[in-house]
Amino acid sequence: MPDPTRSLDLLRSQTLAGAVEEDIIRRIKAGVIVAGAKLNEADLAESMQISRAPVREAFRSLETAGLVRFEKNRGVYIREITDEEAAELYAVRRNLDEMAGRLLAPGFTDRQASELAGMLEELEAASMSGDVDRYFPLNIAFHDRLIEMAGNKTLLGFYRQVIDRMHLLRRRGFETDSSSAVSHQEHLAILRALQLRDADAASRAMGQHVGNGFERTIGAKLAVGGEPATAPGAGIAPRKTERRHRATAAKE
Repeated sequence: MPDPTRSLDLLRSQTLAGAVEEDIIRRIKAGVIVAGAKLNEADLAESMQISRAPVREAFRSLETAGLVRFEKNRGVYIREITDEEAAELYAVRRNLDEMAGRLLAPGFTDRQASELAGMLEELEAASMSGDVDRYFPLNIAFHDRLIEMAGNKTLLGFYRQVIDRMHLLRRRGFETDSSSAVSHQEHLAILRALQLRDADAASRAMGQHVGNGFERTIGAKLAVGGEPATAPGAGIAPRKTERRHRATAAKE
């Protein structure tokens, strides 16, 4: 007969591991911990007042998700994204966004349009005031809501996995300048295509926005002396490089 106490302990451990994982992802999204940072098992356990076991379990889950790496005799680190992986992530995200636009447009409602328009108003206000800390999560929320509205849970799950990895791209050098103004116009173009219920136009607008975001990332990288990766696209293989990606993905 199964030991109910042991079962409860296992469930509690899994729940705690999930809480640790979510907290680390939240800190990555907020820019509190960045690519290359070391995660201290003991400190995390102490700060959350839990044992080390669920922290270790969270680390293993984060490794599977591609967010951390284990270094023998050194510890656990937040992964740094290479140029090659950055190009691959953008390519996958572009395809997911295009699919979402095609799914969402035919049944797009006035209520959905009003909700997205309100989010864009908040985004523009944050951009105009130069409030990066507010702009970044609002931008994430806008795109996540777009994909969520498409109504395909599997698509949404894959999208969020990709986005979690893209948060590892550094936000260094981000400013709400003319580039975010261009991004805002692209957001409006997406909304207009959806309001027309034009699946092709919506898919195209969402895909172009991701592609243009990649180009802006290249520009930001060149500004700090790096070399650009190959732009994502069908049949285009990203160029391999040992350089770490130092640019921002915040403006997409």
